[in-house]
Amino acid sequence: MTNKQKTWDRKKSSNLHRHLTGQMNRRRFLVLAALATGAVASFPAQAQERVAKIRLSLGAAATSAVPDDYLGFSCETSQLADPTFFAADNRELVSLFKTLTPQGILRLGGNSSDFCWWKADAADQPPELPESARRSDNWMPHSFTAIEPVAVDHLSDFLKATGWKAIYGLNLGTGTPGRDAEEAAYVASKLGKRLLFFQIGNEPEYYSNANNLLRSRDWDFEKYLAQWITVARAVIARVPEARFGGPDVGSSAEWVIRFAQEAPGLLPGRIVACTGHYYVMGPPDNPNVTARRLLALDPKVDKDVPRIIRAAGENQLVYRMTEGNSCYRGGKPGVSNAFCSALWAADYLLKLASFGCAGVNLHGGSAGVISSSLGGHLPGAQLSPEAAALAAQGSFYTPIGGSRGMGFNARPVFYGMKLAGILAGGKMRSATFDQFPANASAWAAEMPDGYTRLVLLNKDSGQILQISIPSARDAKLWRLEAPGLAATSGVTLAGTEINPGKAWHPLHEEYLASKDNQVQIEMEPGSGAAIFLRSPYT
Repeated sequence: MTNKQKTWDRKKSSNLHRHLTGQMNRRRFLVLAALATGAVASFPAQAQERVAKIRLSLGAAATSAVPDDYLGFSCETSQLADPTFFAADNRELVSLFKTLTPQGILRLGGNSSDFCWWKADAADQPPELPESARRSDNWMPHSFTAIEPVAVDHLSDFLKATGWKAIYGLNLGTGTPGRDAEEAAYVASKLGKRLLFFQIGNEPEYYSNANNLLRSRDWDFEKYLAQWITVARAVIARVPEARFGGPDVGSSAEWVIRFAQEAPGLLPGRIVACTGHYYVMGPPDNPNVTARRLLALDPKVDKDVPRIIRAAGENQLVYRMTEGNSCYRGGKPGVSNAFCSALWAADYLLKLASFGCAGVNLHGGSAGVISSSLGGHLPGAQLSPEAAALAAQGSFYTPIGGSRGMGFNARPVFYGMKLAGILAGGKMRSATFDQFPANASAWAAEMPDGYTRLVLLNKDSGQILQISIPSARDAKLWRLEAPGLAATSGVTLAGTEINPGKAWHPLHEEYLASKDNQVQIEMEPGSGAAIFLRSPYT
């Protein structure tokens, strides 16, 4: 036995003791956490944990890599009404963006983007508020939000401080081509190369819906595309280098496919991306919105996303999921802010990466901003007194909670995004179990150095996984853990919490010894893991 092997064995023994002790504590805590969050119905107590022994096989690498800027956040455009939020001196927020990824994409849009107006001068006046905005049953904003040049100035500095780029949404719902073009010209001049592309309008297929009413009942894709092109041409007149993505729909795969097929020919060389949204479920006050449903397979994703990506590729475009999360209309407390959301996020992001998606932006922000974008509604806050108090710390689904005044924090879904980001830059490989364990998934990528990384997810609350993985040499392991699937705190990645203002580093790295060209890992119920193979697959 070499000295190196002895060191690994000592570390492994220490890690095993720490892991077993931690798991006993976690199991004792699980029922208490479930009771505290009302999640018992979603995760019933298990009489005895099941053990699934499975083998993993890896396939060839894809021809193209997951983009380095795959990860991103989505925020309401109205957040720019506070110029100090996306600002370089908002150091805690800057540090959390950089901790997630050094090359992310911030998307500004949402419902509020269709009720934001460009106030270039103090004397400028907002447009006339549509009659529909005065209805209490309307789920669009009930007032306009002014966006001033100083907010864009600070946004530019924020992007430089984080190393990120931006997708900027323009107002199709209540805007005009002239005003949109004026705003776009200023944004392009300030953001420069950090502006990835413009979008025009948000979820336009819903404009004629009864809870929106920004357009008449005869609104359809043809009318949308004609208006979209008019605004885009006005922007190009002011920003000759302008690039665009669209249609940024809420759920219609058909609109995305038609956009990919019809729009590029009308503006050759200008359109670079197809975009759309995805929320697993909603609204929050629907009793069927549960953690169990969040972690279940969604056949709609497997059906729609590959054909969208195929249509985009056939027209020399990429597809980016620019807005989405666990539960629409602000998220559901006890689900969207619980550890189950971390496992969902990692799984969803990597599934899209395996299809060839160019990136994912998960939506978030303060409860006040989200509520305003929904016409003053935030259904999740009405579910309990505790939920209303939690809303003071941010919307229930936001990856980053808090504010400049109270400080910021990484929610569980943030950890899931970071775990998925471990495969960014790599070429996805198929990862297949020889059996079908309950609610588990595996994702793999060949990294630029030729080595393979894996992300394993055990989303079942009562199943232990014992997994054999092909590897000729020893491997390194990071665990994503929490006291239970219903836990809203105590989440760690590689034994470390993510804190603003502090550089994140792995604290507990386990070492897996290769035996007979296999490494073995045991995963507790409701946990994730990243595995770094020390040699290419054999």
